[in-house]
Amino acid sequence: MLTLNDLTLHYGHSQILNGISMQAAQGEVTCVMGTNGVGKTSLIKAISGTHPRSGGQMVLNGEELDILPAHRMAWKGVAYVPQGREIFPLLTVRENLETGFACLPKTEHHVPDEIFELFPVLRQMQNRRGGDLSGGQQQQLAIARALITKPKLLLLDEPTEGIQPNIIQQIGEVIRHLRSKGEMAIVLVEQYFDFAYDLADRFVVLRRGEILMKGSRQDLSREQVLQGVTV
Repeated sequence: MLTLNDLTLHYGHSQILNGISMQAAQGEVTCVMGTNGVGKTSLIKAISGTHPRSGGQMVLNGEELDILPAHRMAWKGVAYVPQGREIFPLLTVRENLETGFACLPKTEHHVPDEIFELFPVLRQMQNRRGGDLSGGQQQQLAIARALITKPKLLLLDEPTEGIQPNIIQQIGEVIRHLRSKGEMAIVLVEQYFDFAYDLADRFVVLRRGEILMKGSRQDLSREQVLQGVTV
């Protein structure tokens, strides 16, 4: 679904990513790991169009893409759940979900029942303002909002950060369900090692803006990945 070749990214004169080449396959979870400050979030921003890449090739579902802004990438089928969630605090839960309609034709402007099956708490809180939800509920809302757009590629940046254990478990179950449907590729950036390792089909470990190691679950042992993450 996604192929990156020699992707680079700068913030001003500072180069953050250097020659990133990786793939994310439909029906798989590709986990991007590494210590703080190695470029994980920058990579997700480059893929989503939130921050333009400096160079390199990006191919989505067989189409080579120019450097596009975030809304154009969303129309292409890329959904981004950012670190910190960034839901609209003054909009209701339903209104937050409805913002995803911008990527869809008018005939599809409805909230599918599956959203509330995946996140039952959102059905109960449809009329509550997003800012009044707990952190875990906001994270569920952010993921649900992304799914409204019917993405080909789902980008999740630190979905367990600051979340209580029972909701972390629910989010893991949702990711497994989405993978089992085989309709999208999922790229997961995650610091919580056990959560990430249990979900990942493929690993990409970054160090100082470059790929230290990458491979499938069959290619890399738990010890190898853990050692790479802690280097």
